[in-house]
Amino acid sequence: MGTVLTQNTAWTNASAALAALREAGVRLPAGLLALSRERLAGLIRSSGYFNQKARKLRSIATFFSGRGALAGAAAPARDALLAEWGIGPETADSILLYAFHVPVFVVDAYTRRILSRIGLISGRESYAAIQELFHAAMARHAARFNEYHALIVEHAKMHCRRRPECASCPVRRCRHRDERVSRSASRS
Repeated sequence: MGTVLTQNTAWTNASAALAALREAGVRLPAGLLALSRERLAGLIRSSGYFNQKARKLRSIATFFSGRGALAGAAAPARDALLAEWGIGPETADSILLYAFHVPVFVVDAYTRRILSRIGLISGRESYAAIQELFHAAMARHAARFNEYHALIVEHAKMHCRRRPECASCPVRRCRHRDERVSRSASRS
């Protein structure tokens, strides 16, 4: 549920929606499918786009209810997830990595921002092209991809924000930092 609820919002908003679902006793997929779309939308209101996300959650719950119990179930095919309404590459890969421990790297806005600022990408590359950078450079282990993605998210939240906090950033080779130093020097 978290992979859908965090789409286009901060994790704190998605987390509040997850807490509301837990308090209501909702478990995916049966508990979620038992709710009306209006009730579900009300519970997840904090995540933004709640009507759309309610529809996505019901679609995914239907998908997984047809597969039997989630605990111990085999991972669905990525193509099958991508065929579901509202599921794009990032959400599909998040489900595969975090719920089923499939070794696939999740590319998000934080990943794109950091790689662009350090000059590894221009910023216009496809999701698949950026993901391949990680798949080619690292041994494919779910725990490693999980940890690496978590470190990227943490770094982006602490330092590499939309308005970066360069003074405390440990990364020295960064286009943004270089541009700031260059602008500062030209003013002197």
